[in-house]
Amino acid sequence: MSAQAGGGPRVTAIVPSWNGRDMLDLILPTLEGERVLVVDNGSTDGSVEHVRDAYPWVELLALPANVGFAPAVNAGIAAADTEYVALLNNDMTVEPGCLEALARALDSHPEAGSATAKMLMLREPGVVDGAGDTLTWFGGPWRRGHGTPDDGRWDEPGEVLSACGGAALYRRTALDAVGPFDDSFFAYLEDVDWGVRAQLQGWRCRYVPSAVVNHLGGATSKRMGQLEAYLIHRNLIALVLKTFPPRRLALLAPVLLAYQAWLLAQGIRAGRGRTVLRAWRDAGRRLPSTLRARREVQSRRTSDLRHALTWRPSE
Repeated sequence: MSAQAGGGPRVTAIVPSWNGRDMLDLILPTLEGERVLVVDNGSTDGSVEHVRDAYPWVELLALPANVGFAPAVNAGIAAADTEYVALLNNDMTVEPGCLEALARALDSHPEAGSATAKMLMLREPGVVDGAGDTLTWFGGPWRRGHGTPDDGRWDEPGEVLSACGGAALYRRTALDAVGPFDDSFFAYLEDVDWGVRAQLQGWRCRYVPSAVVNHLGGATSKRMGQLEAYLIHRNLIALVLKTFPPRRLALLAPVLLAYQAWLLAQGIRAGRGRTVLRAWRDAGRRLPSTLRARREVQSRRTSDLRHALTWRPSE
């Protein structure tokens, strides 16, 4: 990786981790030679000591408790001083040249505040895990390409709505302009929320298929159980209420409500109906703070989302 003006590295790769000692042994060897900051989220499995002993070249920020993915990422970003900041899940391997390819994309596209890698499934070679994130007009987040063969259809670089925070590069000036990830989300959808807020301020996101990671997936979420579903449903409501422009929100209200009803039905079928209802209840309780955040987001809006959102999740 080339150096920035001051002579240091241009990219800090932030790897948040919670009780992920074994996962760190997966990713860290593939990042040797890069500037890496592991943000430990109050782990109790010896992760901190293991990183210090086995990877002395890795910087470490040890938080006293599990504050959540979004706050941990924000702490890492605040500690980094480089032109670009990469976010990488701990349950993956990073192909050589990945960070360089993402940095070149941002170098070539000054309008882009972020860039996202092609994510392949580690357990299923030749299958795509994600090719950037999108959001539908009915309020549904979607990972492009998920579960499809890596047969060339996702090899074209271009614009997407949002980077997946598990394999992304962010421009420091965009992070300063848009603001941090939403700490109140704790985990899940904070990356899409940031991506939509960036779009509202005119920043674009580049999909870079030459930047490749191999993602195990579910290493942390499996330990979270129903909490994962709860956070996704709760945070999705906040995301839409914060970011959809006023006219769009009013016009699409029936569609948005219908989609939420469909999610509840799906949750009931999967045995998570109570979890969805609890997420709705708590989203309602948080409505005053969500509306305050909405006023802040909309006051800084210079663009709408017509160019960025879609009716078809496959796009």
